[in-house]
Amino acid sequence: MRMADRLLAQTVRRGGPWLGVLAVSSVAGALAELALPYALGRAVDALVAAGPAGGAWTWAGVCAALVAGAVACDALGVWGAGVSGAQATAWLRLRALRHVLGAGPALTRRLPEGDLVTRMGVNAEEAGRAPEALVTAAALVIPSAGGIVALTLIDVRLALTLVCGLVLITFVLRAFLRAGTSIAGGYQEAQGDIAARLVDALAGARTIAAAGTGAAEKARVLAALPRLRGHAMDMWRANASAGVRAGAVVPLLEVAVLAVGGLRLADGGLTAGELYSAARYVVLGAGIGSALGQVARLARARAAAVRITELTAGTPRAYGESPLPAGPGTLELRGVRAEGLGEIDLVVPGGCSVAVVGRSGSGKSALAALAGRLADPAAGTVLLDGVPLPRLSPGALRRAVGYAFERPVLVGDTVEEAVGLGLDEPDPRAVRRAAREACADAFVRRLPLGYGTRLDDAPMSGGERQRLGLARAFAHGRRLLVLDDATSSLDTVTERQVAAALAGRLGGRTRLVVTHRAATAAAADRVIWLDGGRVRGYGTHRALWRDPAYRAVFQADGPPPGPPGSASGPPGPPGPVVATASPAASPRTPSAQGTP
Repeated sequence: MRMADRLLAQTVRRGGPWLGVLAVSSVAGALAELALPYALGRAVDALVAAGPAGGAWTWAGVCAALVAGAVACDALGVWGAGVSGAQATAWLRLRALRHVLGAGPALTRRLPEGDLVTRMGVNAEEAGRAPEALVTAAALVIPSAGGIVALTLIDVRLALTLVCGLVLITFVLRAFLRAGTSIAGGYQEAQGDIAARLVDALAGARTIAAAGTGAAEKARVLAALPRLRGHAMDMWRANASAGVRAGAVVPLLEVAVLAVGGLRLADGGLTAGELYSAARYVVLGAGIGSALGQVARLARARAAAVRITELTAGTPRAYGESPLPAGPGTLELRGVRAEGLGEIDLVVPGGCSVAVVGRSGSGKSALAALAGRLADPAAGTVLLDGVPLPRLSPGALRRAVGYAFERPVLVGDTVEEAVGLGLDEPDPRAVRRAAREACADAFVRRLPLGYGTRLDDAPMSGGERQRLGLARAFAHGRRLLVLDDATSSLDTVTERQVAAALAGRLGGRTRLVVTHRAATAAAADRVIWLDGGRVRGYGTHRALWRDPAYRAVFQADGPPPGPPGSASGPPGPPGPVVATASPAASPRTPSAQGTP
């Protein structure tokens, strides 16, 4: 909760200049309300007095001016609250988004997408209202303090009566803030749970429709609805209970002050106007009880801040300022350990094509994520051309490494923007060249506006999306291409054409290809065989094929091929490969430091 409170304090400072407008208008309005009872009291005394009525009209004009000023301040405060809240919310969302994108898969695997959207959407908006709640609640202190001072000047016994009532109201508000924060936290968690289930259902809409399980899925999505309703009812009860207790104090205080004031009026200690002013000051002073709504808003903001701090907790990923020196794209992993991977020592020579194979869960995607710093290892160092990846600037890293995934997400308005996403200076010629290398140019030109076609107006198959994902990677990765099962939806002919481009025009770049296909592994210069998060073998496909356990990795592709060199065996590597040691000779202790 302390971290959440610190985040709210930072949010208040991010409210911008309009938060100052809100503060000034709130204070000015509170002062106008505080001065109004005094002016009304003087007007009453002027009317009661036997003198001319001119003084009464003067004070009536003052009262009208004070009312108009209070209304103007209230209107300006509403505007300031809206703008400052929007600025604070925008800052919170950008802060959370930077951390989520910076943390990468480590965070997105821990929190479902729907929950992430809820935290950065609804919860950020609730936390962004904290500046308004704090300023408005603080402004209510002015009438309360002013009421105490005014009653002290009129009669100290009236002031003591008000103080006793304010103590009771303060205890009620404090208890409500604690209970409200806890209840609001449970409500927001239930919201996030429903959102996560809904996003999963929308992503699997076709599967649900095919299985005819719509009713069951609806029940699963809404399973948390009773819990959400329970928290809402708890909040309503807490709010109603606190409101009744705080609201009951105000009329009791007013009756007590009128009783004491009436006795003082009877013995000549007060005038009729002073008694009227005292009654009004009691209402203003006890107006801190109206802060219940602001306290409820602050409770929701604190609970929301707790959920946002879970996104922003920890040290953000740090980058250096080093440029990447000239080099062939040599990739090194020294003593690397990460989630799903044991200690790994590997050297992938520059310009080499290396396939990463293994059964599901063996750590292939984890290794691919480490190669281009989509994730950081728990221990060890990943280097590109001798430079640790954390020392590189973000621009240098992303210019050097291109990623393509099994299910690429295309970002941008048009096809051209999707392929050129992240380029320093988008070049239509470079975009089209990358599309040709990925065998995407032909189908893109058939779209209504070619590369200018909006993505929403460009229906694409899974294979076509993969080709655009490959084109995006080819346009970016100048040193290293990481293809994480990025050709799984391609037909055989297209895959061979992409493989020819990788071996030909893109052959000068280092290629790390996660694959499940024996033919792709056979076409690579080297193969990294992962088993249980560890490197079980590192060598040529032909050498590793002698191990029956390695051949079993590809059995899902069909009947196990015959031994290399036979009619049914897989093709060998495209050219001669030189190794300092044969990893296949000792498959459980690979010679990872050698140069293929």
